[in-house]
Amino acid sequence: MLQVKDLYVGYYRDLNILQGVNLTAQKAKITTVLGANGVGKSTLLKAIYGFLRPNAGEILLDGQSLLGVPTHQRIDMGIAYIPQQPGVFRWMSVEENLELGAWTFRKDKARLKRKLEENYERFPILKERRRSNAGDLSGGMQRMVEIGRTLMTDPKVILVDEPTAGLAKLLSEEVYQMLVDLRDKEGLTILLVDQEIRAALKIADYVYVLELGRNKFEGPASEFTDLEKAFWVG
Repeated sequence: MLQVKDLYVGYYRDLNILQGVNLTAQKAKITTVLGANGVGKSTLLKAIYGFLRPNAGEILLDGQSLLGVPTHQRIDMGIAYIPQQPGVFRWMSVEENLELGAWTFRKDKARLKRKLEENYERFPILKERRRSNAGDLSGGMQRMVEIGRTLMTDPKVILVDEPTAGLAKLLSEEVYQMLVDLRDKEGLTILLVDQEIRAALKIADYVYVLELGRNKFEGPASEFTDLEKAFWVG
């Protein structure tokens, strides 16, 4: 379980983007964070991953504090991050991109081979295209490569930022289904930041809405069917 308690964090010490945010991402569930641009959704993920140092508050993974823990150690503890901007190396093959996810154990050839095979079982199309340059793949398949690379480290929690940004609707549906499968088939905990409200609500178990860096609403996804009320629209 991932917990954020009374978190204050920003890009400058005296200017907090998040102002006392509280959040819990339960094991083997998709927890979705919604809100307008600039409310601090991506800032929240960066703080959890260790890219930003909180000015106050607490971040806990299975009860263990992450404050002061560098990003590479958070990866070893089971946290992974898929940023909004596409992160594949376009001139490298699919398999080379996947192998980058195993950088910390790259000398362990047996483990590397095992993790590659697990990804190819998970995403058979990647095995077919393993020698292709990642830049030649569709946007949805590139996201698949990113997810596969992330899974090389056996994460417990995956932080996902705007996974379908810039993708066509059909490809977006494929990406959301990947996240559902990771939850349902592999029991992974997913913290999803998204602006595709309706799509995100369809796959979410629990939802937080942020406004001006603070918690505004929270509850099971089933309670957020009235979007106009939830987001004070109209």
